[in-house]
Amino acid sequence: MAQKKKPYLRILKAPDDLSEIVKKVRRFRRAKIRRVLVVAVLLILAVCGTYLLMKNQSYGHARISSEYESDISDPSGYAQFAGGIVRYNRDGVAFLNRKNEEQWIQPTQLKNPVITVKEDAFAVADSGGNDILVFSEDGLTGEIETTLPIEKMAVSDKGIISVILRNEDTPTIITYDATGNILVELQVSPGAMGYPTALELSDDGNILAVSYLSVGSTGIRSKVIYYDFGEEGQSRPDNIIFSGEYDDTVMAELFFMEADRAVAVGDDRFVIYRMSGTPEVEKEIEMPQEIQSVFHSDQYIGFVLLNQEKSGYELRLYNRLGEQVVSREIPGKYSHVKLDGDEVILYEGERCCIVTATGILKYDGSLDGEVLEMFRAFGVNRYYVMNVDELRVIYLTK
Repeated sequence: MAQKKKPYLRILKAPDDLSEIVKKVRRFRRAKIRRVLVVAVLLILAVCGTYLLMKNQSYGHARISSEYESDISDPSGYAQFAGGIVRYNRDGVAFLNRKNEEQWIQPTQLKNPVITVKEDAFAVADSGGNDILVFSEDGLTGEIETTLPIEKMAVSDKGIISVILRNEDTPTIITYDATGNILVELQVSPGAMGYPTALELSDDGNILAVSYLSVGSTGIRSKVIYYDFGEEGQSRPDNIIFSGEYDDTVMAELFFMEADRAVAVGDDRFVIYRMSGTPEVEKEIEMPQEIQSVFHSDQYIGFVLLNQEKSGYELRLYNRLGEQVVSREIPGKYSHVKLDGDEVILYEGERCCIVTATGILKYDGSLDGEVLEMFRAFGVNRYYVMNVDELRVIYLTK
């Protein structure tokens, strides 16, 4: 029986040149990759555009996302540190996670506790007393008992402590390691040097900045001195690597911006020093308005200024080179101001104001409860807000 032919079937011949097939496969793969890349780029642009749009616009409401209650209702201070929050009062210091749960607690007996926080260490001192406790994220690292009352305190990332101790008319500046051993002791002669009004330590604890104030017949004068107790300062008299004098101003605040810059702030100006070897004055900027408060990060220097020609207050932000990046009015006066990334967070009682580093007023309103600490949470427009008896996670909406 003859087999019936099937006209729709064909016998394919082997191609004469396999390289053509390889080229077609490669072209197909490249086209597919291009399509995937185009889609990925469009998705990234869409996400970035949405993020920037949400980040750089104003919001009128703050909604609660989560609430974490606490059994503590006694008056306490709070400070953001590492991945959590420090709670401190007369009876103890505790470290809380971001669900308001105690990770550890250190009992204390402090009449007037004050805190100084760095990235890797913090210290709590009894202002006017004699006790200092030094902590890391894991808990207590050392206790220090001074022989004289504590006036001012600075701490480095390594837990090194410098303090101004009150001793009638002859104050003393002492630097301790975290366990209480004296590293350096400076006897101050107010008649020759002035009275110490501020001090700060570099992150590594090697450089100590001190501001001295003297009053004479011609007026007041501030002297800013940098001491280097590392290798650079060993060959210098009294370890002094820089000394600068400033007339008619009180240099009341000192801070470092990473390892390469430091700042001294007076009541009418601020000075930026480049810290490469021997400190050098990089920029001195006079402020035309009265300074109400100062705040900073490693990237920005911020001020709240009293408007002179009209009522209200001005928020002004400079970068680490001393270039002004933001100047705008803010609605009201706030006792707490801080920089968190590229945002300025201001709060007072229940009121809160958030301004971006681009000058946008992101939020101005109430948070329904006295704010004791506030900082950004993971995600867009989300924040942790600590109240007396609970930690909230809020998010901003239109």
